[in-house]
Amino acid sequence: MFSSNNRDYNYLVKFHNEVAIITGASSGIGLATARLLTRLGTKVVLAARSQEKLRQVSRGLSGSLVVPTDVTKERDVKDLVRRSKEHFGRIDILINNAGQGYDSSVEKIDLKTYRRLFELDVLGPLIAMKEVIPIMRSQKKGSIINISSGAAIMFLTGASPYTSLKWALITLSRAAREELANDHINVSLVYPYVTLTNFERNTIKAGVSRGEPAGWISQLPHPPDTAEYAAKKILEAIRRGKAEVFAHDWMQPIR
Repeated sequence: MFSSNNRDYNYLVKFHNEVAIITGASSGIGLATARLLTRLGTKVVLAARSQEKLRQVSRGLSGSLVVPTDVTKERDVKDLVRRSKEHFGRIDILINNAGQGYDSSVEKIDLKTYRRLFELDVLGPLIAMKEVIPIMRSQKKGSIINISSGAAIMFLTGASPYTSLKWALITLSRAAREELANDHINVSLVYPYVTLTNFERNTIKAGVSRGEPAGWISQLPHPPDTAEYAAKKILEAIRRGKAEVFAHDWMQPIR
């Protein structure tokens, strides 16, 4: 049974000279997180599909390692973890951030697209977790942060493909948190709010559209967050070891 009790992992996380793998690190929340952790002295492994973008990012992040990775490919994810361990000798933090949105009614979900996004939003993070867990167990510590979405805990018509995949990641994370507690491996979920990144523009649309992001974002009941704000929430999850970190308190479901 899932427990929401928070554990104090401050003694586990120093940040300075820790090693963190970040997927989706070439832009948005992943990039902001990489910059924040680097400022704290963490050695970051930058993972994304575009090698050129990662190289550009890496120039501004001292000590970073670039590992081009397609998270939908099992071999790529395993290679990411292997190369990170070989290069730095350890892995302290895994941040499963890579993902893509998919808006569609249930009736119009394209199964080929859904399967591909399952590999990106669920299977990729699962493979990464499976690969780092033995390493972290041997170190007797570790922190795994899985990035979900505030949309995953809401009922949103036209967004079920994406929210269902993020809900699957939630259940995997909650189980892993309990299973790994005695190994001092912390698993946390972070729920971002609407964030000023390219996520919405990259979301796959299948007959469902809210219009241009600039239009509907201006009508939100709360202003969107910056990627830097979301990165601070990821840092909070690592530092405090909380089971779930919401971008804002009003996002928390009534339990």
